[in-house]
Amino acid sequence: MAEKTLPPFEEWPLRVPNLNKATEQCKIIAEEIRSASTQEDALKAIKKYFKMGDKLSDQVQLIQVRYTCDTTNKKYKKLVDMLDEGLPSLSAVDNEVKKAILESKFRPYLEQKLGTHLFTMFEFSLRAFDERIIEEAVEENKLSTEYSTLIAGCKIEFRGQTYNLSQMGKFMQDLDRETRKEASKAFYGYLSTRVDEIEAIYDKLVKVRDRMAKKLGYASYVELGYLRMGRYDYNQEDVAGYRDQIAATVTPLAGKLAKEQLKRIGVSKPQYYDFALSFKEGNPLPIGTTEEKIERAKKMYDELSPEASHYFRFMADHHLLDLETRPGKQSGGYMTYFPIHQVPFIFSNFNGTSGDVDVLTHEFGHSFQGFMGKDIKVPDYRCPTMEGAEIDSMSMEFFTHPYMHLFFENPERYRYVHLADSISFLPYGVTVDEFQHWVYLHPEATPAERDEEWCRLEEKYTPYKRALYGDNEYLAKGHRWLTQGHIFESPFYYIDYTLAQVMAFQFFNLDRKNHELAWKRYLKLCKMGGKYPFRTLVTKDHMKDPFAPGVIKSTIAPLTKVLKGYDIA
Repeated sequence: MAEKTLPPFEEWPLRVPNLNKATEQCKIIAEEIRSASTQEDALKAIKKYFKMGDKLSDQVQLIQVRYTCDTTNKKYKKLVDMLDEGLPSLSAVDNEVKKAILESKFRPYLEQKLGTHLFTMFEFSLRAFDERIIEEAVEENKLSTEYSTLIAGCKIEFRGQTYNLSQMGKFMQDLDRETRKEASKAFYGYLSTRVDEIEAIYDKLVKVRDRMAKKLGYASYVELGYLRMGRYDYNQEDVAGYRDQIAATVTPLAGKLAKEQLKRIGVSKPQYYDFALSFKEGNPLPIGTTEEKIERAKKMYDELSPEASHYFRFMADHHLLDLETRPGKQSGGYMTYFPIHQVPFIFSNFNGTSGDVDVLTHEFGHSFQGFMGKDIKVPDYRCPTMEGAEIDSMSMEFFTHPYMHLFFENPERYRYVHLADSISFLPYGVTVDEFQHWVYLHPEATPAERDEEWCRLEEKYTPYKRALYGDNEYLAKGHRWLTQGHIFESPFYYIDYTLAQVMAFQFFNLDRKNHELAWKRYLKLCKMGGKYPFRTLVTKDHMKDPFAPGVIKSTIAPLTKVLKGYDIA
Protein backbone atom coordinates (compact mmCIF):
# COMPACT_ATOMS: atom_id res chain seq x y z
CA MET A 1 0.00 0.00 0.00
CA ALA A 2 1.45 3.36 -1.00
CA GLU A 3 2.31 5.59 1.95
CA LYS A 4 0.18 8.48 0.73
CA THR A 5 -2.97 6.32 0.56
CA LEU A 6 -2.70 4.85 4.04
CA PRO A 7 -5.60 5.90 6.30
CA PRO A 8 -5.11 6.56 10.04
CA PHE A 9 -4.74 3.36 12.03
CA GLU A 10 -8.10 3.64 13.77
CA GLU A 11 -9.83 3.62 10.37
CA TRP A 12 -8.31 0.34 9.21
CA PRO A 13 -11.09 -2.19 8.64
CA LEU A 14 -10.94 -5.29 10.81
CA ARG A 15 -11.02 -8.24 8.42
CA VAL A 16 -11.43 -11.63 10.04
CA PRO A 17 -9.19 -14.20 8.36
CA ASN A 18 -10.85 -17.31 6.99
CA LEU A 19 -8.60 -19.96 8.46
CA ASN A 20 -10.41 -22.80 6.68
CA LYS A 21 -9.88 -21.09 3.33
CA ALA A 22 -6.23 -20.43 4.19
CA THR A 23 -5.81 -24.11 5.03
CA GLU A 24 -7.19 -25.15 1.65
CA GLN A 25 -4.99 -22.61 -0.12
CA CYS A 26 -1.92 -24.05 1.59
CA LYS A 27 -2.85 -27.55 0.46
CA ILE A 28 -3.31 -26.34 -3.14
CA ILE A 29 0.00 -24.45 -3.14
CA ALA A 30 1.87 -27.44 -1.68
CA GLU A 31 0.52 -29.60 -4.50
CA GLU A 32 1.42 -26.96 -7.10
CA ILE A 33 5.01 -26.96 -5.87
CA ARG A 34 5.22 -30.74 -5.89
CA SER A 35 3.68 -31.10 -9.36
CA ALA A 36 5.49 -28.15 -10.98
CA SER A 37 6.88 -29.17 -14.37
CA THR A 38 9.37 -26.31 -14.55
CA GLN A 39 11.50 -24.47 -12.03
CA GLU A 40 9.73 -21.24 -12.96
CA ASP A 41 6.35 -22.77 -12.08
CA ALA A 42 7.70 -23.91 -8.71
CA LEU A 43 8.97 -20.41 -7.95
CA LYS A 44 5.65 -18.90 -9.04
CA ALA A 45 3.78 -21.13 -6.59
CA ILE A 46 6.16 -20.15 -3.79
CA LYS A 47 5.59 -16.46 -4.50
CA LYS A 48 1.84 -17.13 -4.27
CA TYR A 49 2.53 -18.69 -0.86
CA PHE A 50 4.44 -15.58 0.25
CA LYS A 51 1.59 -13.31 -0.86
CA MET A 52 -1.01 -15.39 0.95
CA GLY A 53 1.12 -15.39 4.11
CA ASP A 54 1.49 -11.61 4.07
CA LYS A 55 -2.26 -11.13 3.76
CA LEU A 56 -2.99 -13.53 6.61
CA SER A 57 -0.29 -11.99 8.80
CA ASP A 58 -1.74 -8.52 8.25
CA GLN A 59 -5.20 -9.65 9.35
CA VAL A 60 -3.98 -11.63 12.36
CA GLN A 61 -1.72 -8.83 13.57
CA LEU A 62 -4.55 -6.30 13.44
CA ILE A 63 -6.80 -8.48 15.60
CA GLN A 64 -4.03 -9.04 18.12
CA VAL A 65 -3.15 -5.35 18.27
CA ARG A 66 -6.78 -4.31 18.73
CA TYR A 67 -7.07 -6.80 21.59
CA THR A 68 -3.88 -5.68 23.37
CA CYS A 69 -5.15 -2.10 23.15
CA ASP A 70 -8.40 -3.11 24.85
CA THR A 71 -8.48 -6.52 26.53
CA THR A 72 -11.96 -5.76 27.89
CA ASN A 73 -13.50 -5.72 24.39
CA LYS A 74 -15.54 -8.92 24.04
CA LYS A 75 -15.44 -8.87 20.24
CA TYR A 76 -11.64 -8.75 20.18
CA LYS A 77 -11.40 -11.41 22.88
CA LYS A 78 -13.63 -13.71 20.85
CA LEU A 79 -11.47 -13.21 17.76
CA VAL A 80 -8.26 -13.84 19.72
CA ASP A 81 -9.78 -17.04 21.09
CA MET A 82 -10.62 -18.04 17.52
CA LEU A 83 -7.00 -17.50 16.49
CA ASP A 84 -5.67 -19.37 19.53
CA GLU A 85 -7.87 -22.30 18.53
CA GLY A 86 -7.32 -22.25 14.78
CA LEU A 87 -3.77 -21.14 14.05
CA PRO A 88 -2.03 -24.34 15.26
CA SER A 89 -3.98 -26.43 12.73
CA LEU A 90 -3.07 -23.96 10.01
CA SER A 91 0.57 -24.18 11.06
CA ALA A 92 0.50 -27.92 10.46
CA VAL A 93 -0.73 -27.42 6.89
CA ASP A 94 1.70 -24.54 6.41
CA ASN A 95 4.48 -26.99 7.20
CA GLU A 96 3.31 -29.08 4.25
CA VAL A 97 4.15 -26.16 1.97
CA LYS A 98 7.58 -25.82 3.56
CA LYS A 99 8.13 -29.56 3.16
CA ALA A 100 7.17 -29.38 -0.52
CA ILE A 101 9.67 -26.54 -1.02
CA LEU A 102 12.45 -28.44 0.74
CA GLU A 103 11.76 -31.62 -1.27
CA SER A 104 11.35 -29.87 -4.62
CA LYS A 105 13.37 -31.36 -7.47
CA PHE A 106 14.15 -27.74 -8.39
CA ARG A 107 15.69 -26.96 -5.01
CA PRO A 108 19.11 -25.85 -6.37
CA TYR A 109 17.38 -23.26 -8.58
CA LEU A 110 15.07 -22.18 -5.74
CA GLU A 111 18.01 -21.79 -3.35
CA GLN A 112 19.76 -19.66 -5.96
CA LYS A 113 16.68 -17.43 -6.26
CA LEU A 114 15.59 -17.34 -2.62
CA GLY A 115 18.81 -17.88 -0.68
CA THR A 116 19.99 -20.95 1.19
CA HIS A 117 19.16 -19.53 4.63
CA LEU A 118 15.44 -19.70 3.88
CA PHE A 119 15.76 -23.45 3.52
CA THR A 120 17.53 -23.69 6.86
CA MET A 121 14.69 -21.69 8.40
CA PHE A 122 12.12 -24.05 6.91
CA GLU A 123 14.04 -27.08 8.14
CA PHE A 124 13.99 -25.67 11.69
CA SER A 125 10.28 -24.97 11.34
CA LEU A 126 9.55 -28.57 10.37
CA ARG A 127 11.60 -29.87 13.28
CA ALA A 128 9.72 -27.58 15.67
CA PHE A 129 6.11 -28.36 14.78
CA ASP A 130 3.85 -30.94 13.22
CA GLU A 131 0.25 -32.07 13.56
CA ARG A 132 1.03 -34.34 16.50
CA ILE A 133 1.20 -31.34 18.83
CA ILE A 134 -1.76 -29.31 17.56
CA GLU A 135 -3.75 -30.00 20.73
CA GLU A 136 -0.85 -28.84 22.91
CA ALA A 137 -0.26 -25.75 20.75
CA VAL A 138 -3.89 -24.72 21.16
CA GLU A 139 -3.62 -25.15 24.92
CA GLU A 140 -0.35 -23.16 24.99
CA ASN A 141 -1.97 -20.27 23.09
CA LYS A 142 -4.95 -20.18 25.44
CA LEU A 143 -2.76 -20.23 28.55
CA SER A 144 -0.58 -17.41 27.20
CA THR A 145 -3.69 -15.33 26.51
CA GLU A 146 -5.02 -16.15 29.99
CA TYR A 147 -1.78 -14.86 31.53
CA SER A 148 -1.65 -11.63 29.50
CA THR A 149 -5.32 -10.94 30.26
CA LEU A 150 -4.75 -11.51 33.98
CA ILE A 151 -1.77 -9.13 34.07
CA ALA A 152 -3.62 -6.48 32.05
CA GLY A 153 -6.53 -6.68 34.46
CA CYS A 154 -4.51 -6.12 37.63
CA LYS A 155 -5.98 -3.27 39.68
CA ILE A 156 -4.07 -1.82 42.61
CA GLU A 157 -5.69 0.45 45.19
CA PHE A 158 -3.33 3.24 46.19
CA ARG A 159 -4.20 6.40 48.07
CA GLY A 160 -7.84 6.34 47.10
CA GLN A 161 -7.27 5.62 43.39
CA THR A 162 -7.04 2.47 41.26
CA TYR A 163 -4.03 1.85 39.03
CA ASN A 164 -2.71 -0.89 36.75
CA LEU A 165 0.83 -2.31 37.11
CA SER A 166 2.40 0.18 34.70
CA GLN A 167 0.79 3.20 36.29
CA MET A 168 2.29 2.29 39.66
CA GLY A 169 5.79 2.76 38.25
CA LYS A 170 5.87 6.52 38.75
CA PHE A 171 4.95 6.18 42.44
CA MET A 172 7.59 3.51 42.99
CA GLN A 173 10.20 5.97 41.67
CA ASP A 174 8.89 8.93 43.62
CA LEU A 175 11.35 11.30 45.30
CA ASP A 176 9.51 10.90 48.60
CA ARG A 177 10.74 7.73 50.29
CA GLU A 178 7.50 7.12 52.12
CA THR A 179 5.62 7.24 48.80
CA ARG A 180 8.06 4.72 47.28
CA LYS A 181 7.66 2.45 50.28
CA GLU A 182 3.87 2.69 50.37
CA ALA A 183 3.55 2.23 46.58
CA SER A 184 5.91 -0.75 46.58
CA LYS A 185 4.01 -2.40 49.39
CA ALA A 186 0.73 -1.86 47.55
CA PHE A 187 2.24 -3.19 44.31
CA TYR A 188 3.81 -6.34 45.75
CA GLY A 189 1.05 -6.82 48.26
CA TYR A 190 -1.49 -7.00 45.46
CA LEU A 191 0.68 -9.38 43.42
CA SER A 192 1.00 -11.62 46.47
CA THR A 193 -2.74 -12.24 46.26
CA ARG A 194 -2.34 -13.52 42.69
CA VAL A 195 0.77 -15.71 43.15
CA ASP A 196 -1.02 -19.07 43.23
CA GLU A 197 -3.12 -18.15 40.20
CA ILE A 198 -0.13 -17.02 38.12
CA GLU A 199 2.05 -19.95 39.13
CA ALA A 200 -0.76 -22.36 38.24
CA ILE A 201 -0.87 -20.93 34.71
CA TYR A 202 2.89 -21.29 34.40
CA ASP A 203 2.84 -24.84 35.72
CA LYS A 204 0.38 -25.76 32.98
CA LEU A 205 2.50 -23.98 30.35
CA VAL A 206 5.65 -25.84 31.41
CA LYS A 207 3.93 -29.18 31.30
CA VAL A 208 2.23 -28.62 27.94
CA ARG A 209 5.52 -27.49 26.40
CA ASP A 210 7.27 -30.51 27.85
CA ARG A 211 4.62 -32.76 26.27
CA MET A 212 5.20 -31.02 22.94
CA ALA A 213 8.91 -31.73 23.11
CA LYS A 214 8.49 -35.35 24.15
CA LYS A 215 5.94 -36.00 21.40
CA LEU A 216 8.40 -34.67 18.84
CA GLY A 217 11.18 -36.86 20.20
CA TYR A 218 13.25 -34.31 22.12
CA ALA A 219 14.76 -34.96 25.53
CA SER A 220 13.37 -31.70 26.88
CA TYR A 221 11.65 -28.51 25.81
CA VAL A 222 15.04 -26.76 25.84
CA GLU A 223 15.88 -28.36 22.48
CA LEU A 224 12.48 -27.52 21.03
CA GLY A 225 12.63 -23.99 22.44
CA TYR A 226 15.92 -23.30 20.64
CA LEU A 227 14.39 -24.51 17.39
CA ARG A 228 11.31 -22.34 17.82
CA MET A 229 13.48 -19.30 18.54
CA GLY A 230 15.57 -19.84 15.40
CA ARG A 231 18.89 -20.37 17.14
CA TYR A 232 20.55 -21.28 13.87
CA ASP A 233 24.20 -20.74 14.74
CA TYR A 234 24.64 -21.10 18.49
CA ASN A 235 23.67 -23.66 21.13
CA GLN A 236 23.16 -24.20 24.85
CA GLU A 237 26.89 -24.50 25.49
CA ASP A 238 27.56 -21.18 23.75
CA VAL A 239 24.89 -19.51 25.87
CA ALA A 240 26.22 -21.04 29.11
CA GLY A 241 29.71 -19.74 28.34
CA TYR A 242 28.27 -16.32 27.56
CA ARG A 243 26.39 -16.26 30.88
CA ASP A 244 29.67 -17.07 32.64
CA GLN A 245 31.26 -14.04 30.98
CA ILE A 246 28.44 -11.85 32.28
CA ALA A 247 28.80 -13.27 35.80
CA ALA A 248 32.57 -12.72 35.81
CA THR A 249 32.68 -9.27 34.23
CA VAL A 250 29.35 -7.52 34.66
CA THR A 251 27.96 -8.75 37.98
CA PRO A 252 30.81 -7.15 40.02
CA LEU A 253 30.45 -3.89 38.06
CA ALA A 254 26.66 -3.86 38.49
CA GLY A 255 27.15 -4.40 42.22
CA LYS A 256 29.55 -1.46 42.33
CA LEU A 257 27.09 0.75 40.44
CA ALA A 258 24.30 -0.25 42.82
CA LYS A 259 26.47 0.62 45.84
CA GLU A 260 27.29 4.02 44.32
CA GLN A 261 23.61 4.64 43.58
CA LEU A 262 22.49 3.91 47.13
CA LYS A 263 25.25 6.12 48.49
CA ARG A 264 24.26 8.88 46.07
CA ILE A 265 20.62 8.97 47.25
CA GLY A 266 21.79 9.33 50.84
CA VAL A 267 19.73 6.58 52.50
CA SER A 268 21.46 5.17 55.58
CA LYS A 269 19.63 1.84 55.63
CA PRO A 270 18.51 1.19 52.03
CA GLN A 271 15.67 -1.17 51.20
CA TYR A 272 14.38 -2.77 48.00
CA TYR A 273 12.16 0.23 47.24
CA ASP A 274 15.20 2.55 47.18
CA PHE A 275 16.70 0.89 44.08
CA ALA A 276 14.19 2.71 41.90
CA LEU A 277 15.68 6.11 42.85
CA SER A 278 18.89 7.17 41.09
CA PHE A 279 19.45 10.61 42.64
CA LYS A 280 18.35 12.09 45.96
CA GLU A 281 16.80 14.96 43.97
CA GLY A 282 14.72 12.44 42.05
CA ASN A 283 15.04 10.44 38.84
CA PRO A 284 15.38 12.18 35.48
CA LEU A 285 11.79 12.74 34.35
CA PRO A 286 10.80 13.64 30.80
CA ILE A 287 9.34 17.04 30.10
CA GLY A 288 5.84 17.57 28.75
CA THR A 289 2.75 15.68 27.69
CA THR A 290 2.66 12.69 25.37
CA GLU A 291 1.94 14.98 22.42
CA GLU A 292 4.88 17.21 23.36
CA LYS A 293 7.18 14.19 23.64
CA ILE A 294 6.15 13.10 20.15
CA GLU A 295 6.92 16.59 18.81
CA ARG A 296 10.32 16.52 20.47
CA ALA A 297 10.96 13.08 19.02
CA LYS A 298 10.19 14.47 15.56
CA LYS A 299 12.85 17.13 16.07
CA MET A 300 15.31 14.50 17.33
CA TYR A 301 14.88 12.27 14.31
CA ASP A 302 14.96 15.29 11.98
CA GLU A 303 18.48 15.91 13.24
CA LEU A 304 19.58 12.27 13.37
CA SER A 305 18.94 11.26 9.76
CA PRO A 306 16.60 11.90 6.81
CA GLU A 307 15.30 8.32 6.90
CA ALA A 308 14.55 8.39 10.62
CA SER A 309 12.86 11.78 10.26
CA HIS A 310 10.61 10.65 7.43
CA TYR A 311 9.51 7.39 9.02
CA PHE A 312 8.88 8.70 12.53
CA ARG A 313 6.80 11.56 11.18
CA PHE A 314 4.90 9.10 9.00
CA MET A 315 4.07 6.93 12.02
CA ALA A 316 2.91 9.91 14.06
CA ASP A 317 0.82 11.34 11.22
CA HIS A 318 -0.93 8.01 10.62
CA HIS A 319 -1.57 7.28 14.32
CA LEU A 320 0.71 4.23 14.37
CA LEU A 321 1.71 5.02 17.96
CA ASP A 322 -0.47 3.88 20.88
CA LEU A 323 1.64 5.12 23.76
CA GLU A 324 -0.43 5.94 26.84
CA THR A 325 -1.47 3.48 29.53
CA ARG A 326 -5.14 3.04 30.35
CA PRO A 327 -7.43 0.54 32.11
CA GLY A 328 -7.80 -2.73 30.24
CA LYS A 329 -4.77 -2.16 28.07
CA GLN A 330 -2.23 -4.99 28.01
CA SER A 331 0.97 -4.25 29.91
CA GLY A 332 4.40 -3.80 28.34
CA GLY A 333 5.42 -2.53 24.95
CA TYR A 334 6.11 -3.91 21.49
CA MET A 335 6.47 -3.17 17.81
CA THR A 336 4.65 -5.25 15.24
CA TYR A 337 4.69 -5.10 11.47
CA PHE A 338 1.89 -5.14 8.88
CA PRO A 339 3.32 -6.59 5.64
CA ILE A 340 0.45 -5.57 3.33
CA HIS A 341 0.32 -2.04 4.67
CA GLN A 342 4.16 -2.09 4.83
CA VAL A 343 4.19 -0.19 8.12
CA PRO A 344 5.04 -0.96 11.76
CA PHE A 345 2.96 -0.15 14.83
CA ILE A 346 4.24 0.84 18.28
CA PHE A 347 2.40 -0.14 21.46
CA SER A 348 3.43 1.02 24.93
CA ASN A 349 2.26 2.20 28.34
CA PHE A 350 3.61 5.68 29.14
CA ASN A 351 3.71 6.29 32.89
CA GLY A 352 5.56 9.59 33.24
CA THR A 353 9.00 8.08 33.82
CA SER A 354 12.12 8.08 31.66
CA GLY A 355 10.83 4.79 30.25
CA ASP A 356 8.51 6.88 28.08
CA VAL A 357 11.54 8.23 26.22
CA ASP A 358 13.09 4.76 26.06
CA VAL A 359 9.98 3.61 24.18
CA LEU A 360 10.32 6.42 21.63
CA THR A 361 13.86 5.27 20.90
CA HIS A 362 13.73 1.49 21.51
CA GLU A 363 10.47 0.65 19.77
CA PHE A 364 11.19 3.11 16.97
CA GLY A 365 14.49 1.28 16.46
CA HIS A 366 12.42 -1.83 15.73
CA SER A 367 10.11 0.22 13.51
CA PHE A 368 13.01 1.79 11.64
CA GLN A 369 14.31 -1.68 10.76
CA GLY A 370 10.80 -2.61 9.65
CA PHE A 371 10.78 0.30 7.21
CA MET A 372 14.32 -0.49 6.03
CA GLY A 373 13.35 -4.09 5.29
CA LYS A 374 9.87 -3.50 3.88
CA ASP A 375 10.90 -4.06 0.26
CA ILE A 376 12.57 -7.42 0.90
CA LYS A 377 10.55 -9.86 -1.22
CA VAL A 378 10.98 -12.97 0.91
CA PRO A 379 8.80 -12.41 4.03
CA ASP A 380 11.01 -14.53 6.30
CA TYR A 381 13.97 -12.25 5.55
CA ARG A 382 12.33 -8.91 6.39
CA CYS A 383 13.02 -9.08 10.11
CA PRO A 384 15.90 -10.83 11.86
CA THR A 385 15.44 -13.32 14.66
CA MET A 386 14.84 -11.84 18.09
CA GLU A 387 18.42 -11.22 19.16
CA GLY A 388 19.17 -9.53 15.82
CA ALA A 389 16.01 -7.44 16.00
CA GLU A 390 16.86 -6.22 19.48
CA ILE A 391 20.19 -4.86 18.23
CA ASP A 392 18.22 -2.48 16.02
CA SER A 393 16.13 -1.20 18.94
CA MET A 394 18.78 -1.04 21.65
CA SER A 395 21.33 0.62 19.39
CA MET A 396 18.82 3.33 18.49
CA GLU A 397 18.57 4.13 22.21
CA PHE A 398 22.26 5.07 22.17
CA PHE A 399 22.29 6.80 18.79
CA THR A 400 19.74 9.23 20.27
CA HIS A 401 21.82 10.06 23.38
CA PRO A 402 23.02 13.40 21.94
CA TYR A 403 19.40 14.60 21.70
CA MET A 404 18.27 13.93 25.26
CA HIS A 405 18.33 17.67 26.02
CA LEU A 406 15.03 17.76 24.12
CA PHE A 407 13.40 15.58 26.77
CA PHE A 408 15.17 16.24 30.07
CA GLU A 409 16.18 19.29 32.07
CA ASN A 410 19.36 17.45 33.06
CA PRO A 411 20.19 15.23 30.09
CA GLU A 412 23.54 14.12 31.56
CA ARG A 413 21.74 12.41 34.40
CA TYR A 414 19.47 10.59 31.97
CA ARG A 415 22.45 9.45 29.90
CA TYR A 416 24.20 8.21 33.02
CA VAL A 417 21.18 6.32 34.35
CA HIS A 418 20.36 4.86 30.94
CA LEU A 419 23.89 3.54 30.46
CA ALA A 420 24.25 2.32 34.05
CA ASP A 421 20.86 0.58 33.94
CA SER A 422 21.71 -1.00 30.58
CA ILE A 423 24.89 -2.46 32.05
CA SER A 424 23.06 -3.64 35.18
CA PHE A 425 20.36 -5.25 33.05
CA LEU A 426 22.76 -7.90 31.76
CA PRO A 427 22.95 -9.92 35.02
CA TYR A 428 19.16 -9.85 35.33
CA GLY A 429 18.78 -10.92 31.71
CA VAL A 430 20.97 -14.00 32.14
CA THR A 431 19.13 -14.81 35.38
CA VAL A 432 15.91 -15.08 33.37
CA ASP A 433 17.65 -17.22 30.77
CA GLU A 434 19.29 -19.68 33.15
CA PHE A 435 16.03 -19.93 35.11
CA GLN A 436 14.18 -21.02 31.99
CA HIS A 437 16.82 -23.63 31.18
CA TRP A 438 16.45 -25.06 34.69
CA VAL A 439 12.64 -25.00 34.53
CA TYR A 440 12.40 -26.96 31.29
CA LEU A 441 15.08 -29.42 32.35
CA HIS A 442 12.99 -30.02 35.50
CA PRO A 443 9.39 -29.94 34.20
CA GLU A 444 8.04 -31.81 37.22
CA ALA A 445 9.37 -29.26 39.69
CA THR A 446 6.82 -27.70 42.00
CA PRO A 447 6.11 -23.96 42.03
CA ALA A 448 8.00 -23.73 45.33
CA GLU A 449 11.04 -25.43 43.79
CA ARG A 450 10.97 -23.00 40.86
CA ASP A 451 10.89 -20.09 43.26
CA GLU A 452 13.84 -21.57 45.16
CA GLU A 453 15.81 -21.81 41.91
CA TRP A 454 15.03 -18.18 41.13
CA CYS A 455 16.37 -17.22 44.56
CA ARG A 456 19.55 -19.21 43.93
CA LEU A 457 20.12 -17.49 40.59
CA GLU A 458 19.55 -14.07 42.11
CA GLU A 459 22.26 -14.88 44.64
CA LYS A 460 24.53 -15.81 41.73
CA TYR A 461 23.90 -12.85 39.43
CA THR A 462 22.32 -10.01 41.47
CA PRO A 463 23.19 -10.61 45.14
CA TYR A 464 23.41 -6.85 45.73
CA LYS A 465 19.66 -6.55 45.11
CA ARG A 466 18.60 -9.68 46.91
CA ALA A 467 20.35 -8.51 50.07
CA LEU A 468 17.88 -5.62 50.40
CA TYR A 469 14.55 -7.44 50.04
CA GLY A 470 14.05 -7.20 53.80
CA ASP A 471 10.46 -7.87 54.83
CA ASN A 472 9.15 -8.07 51.26
CA GLU A 473 8.00 -11.69 51.21
CA TYR A 474 6.97 -11.55 47.56
CA LEU A 475 10.55 -10.82 46.44
CA ALA A 476 12.30 -12.77 49.20
CA LYS A 477 10.40 -15.96 48.33
CA GLY A 478 11.44 -15.75 44.67
CA HIS A 479 8.33 -14.38 42.96
CA ARG A 480 10.01 -11.57 41.00
CA TRP A 481 9.77 -13.53 37.73
CA LEU A 482 5.97 -13.81 37.81
CA THR A 483 5.47 -10.48 36.02
CA GLN A 484 8.18 -11.12 33.41
CA GLY A 485 5.83 -11.81 30.53
CA HIS A 486 8.48 -13.26 28.22
CA ILE A 487 8.89 -16.25 30.56
CA PHE A 488 5.23 -17.12 30.06
CA GLU A 489 4.51 -16.06 26.48
CA SER A 490 7.86 -16.38 24.65
CA PRO A 491 10.03 -19.02 26.33
CA PHE A 492 13.79 -18.46 25.89
CA TYR A 493 13.19 -15.00 24.43
CA TYR A 494 15.28 -13.04 26.89
CA ILE A 495 18.94 -13.88 26.38
CA ASP A 496 18.29 -12.10 23.08
CA TYR A 497 18.01 -8.76 24.90
CA THR A 498 21.37 -9.25 26.58
CA LEU A 499 23.14 -10.28 23.36
CA ALA A 500 21.66 -7.27 21.62
CA GLN A 501 22.64 -5.03 24.54
CA VAL A 502 26.26 -6.05 24.12
CA MET A 503 26.02 -5.28 20.40
CA ALA A 504 24.37 -1.92 21.17
CA PHE A 505 27.28 -1.12 23.47
CA GLN A 506 29.62 -1.85 20.56
CA PHE A 507 27.69 0.62 18.39
CA PHE A 508 27.79 3.16 21.23
CA ASN A 509 31.55 2.79 21.62
CA LEU A 510 32.03 3.17 17.87
CA ASP A 511 29.60 6.07 17.64
CA ARG A 512 31.64 8.07 20.14
CA LYS A 513 34.70 7.63 17.94
CA ASN A 514 33.22 7.76 14.44
CA HIS A 515 29.52 8.58 14.10
CA GLU A 516 29.44 8.28 10.30
CA LEU A 517 30.91 4.76 10.37
CA ALA A 518 28.65 3.65 13.23
CA TRP A 519 25.51 4.92 11.50
CA LYS A 520 26.60 3.37 8.19
CA ARG A 521 26.97 -0.02 9.86
CA TYR A 522 23.65 0.40 11.64
CA LEU A 523 21.85 1.13 8.38
CA LYS A 524 23.50 -1.89 6.77
CA LEU A 525 22.39 -4.09 9.65
CA CYS A 526 18.79 -2.85 9.39
CA LYS A 527 18.70 -3.38 5.64
CA MET A 528 20.02 -6.94 5.92
CA GLY A 529 16.96 -7.84 7.98
CA GLY A 530 16.97 -11.59 8.58
CA LYS A 531 18.82 -12.70 5.47
CA TYR A 532 21.46 -14.30 7.68
CA PRO A 533 21.53 -15.92 11.14
CA PHE A 534 22.58 -13.85 14.14
CA ARG A 535 26.34 -14.46 14.27
CA THR A 536 26.65 -14.07 10.50
CA LEU A 537 24.79 -10.74 10.64
CA VAL A 538 27.24 -9.54 13.27
CA THR A 539 30.35 -10.54 11.34
CA LYS A 540 29.02 -9.22 8.02
CA ASP A 541 28.55 -5.87 9.76
CA HIS A 542 32.19 -6.01 10.96
CA MET A 543 31.21 -6.15 14.64
CA LYS A 544 32.46 -8.53 17.36
CA ASP A 545 30.70 -11.80 18.18
CA PRO A 546 29.40 -11.49 21.78
CA PHE A 547 29.92 -15.23 22.35
CA ALA A 548 33.65 -14.99 21.65
CA PRO A 549 35.91 -15.13 24.73
CA GLY A 550 36.89 -11.70 26.01
CA VAL A 551 34.34 -9.74 23.99
CA ILE A 552 32.17 -8.91 27.01
CA LYS A 553 35.17 -7.56 28.89
CA SER A 554 36.50 -5.52 25.96
CA THR A 555 33.03 -4.09 25.25
CA ILE A 556 32.21 -3.15 28.85
CA ALA A 557 35.61 -1.65 29.76
CA PRO A 558 35.19 1.63 27.78
CA LEU A 559 31.73 2.17 29.28
CA THR A 560 33.10 2.59 32.80
CA LYS A 561 35.13 5.56 31.56
CA VAL A 562 32.05 7.02 29.87
CA LEU A 563 30.08 6.80 33.12
CA LYS A 564 32.83 8.62 35.00
CA GLY A 565 32.79 11.36 32.37
CA TYR A 566 29.15 12.34 32.84
CA ASP A 567 28.48 15.52 34.81
CA ILE A 568 25.75 14.29 37.16
CA ALA A 569 26.36 16.64 40.07
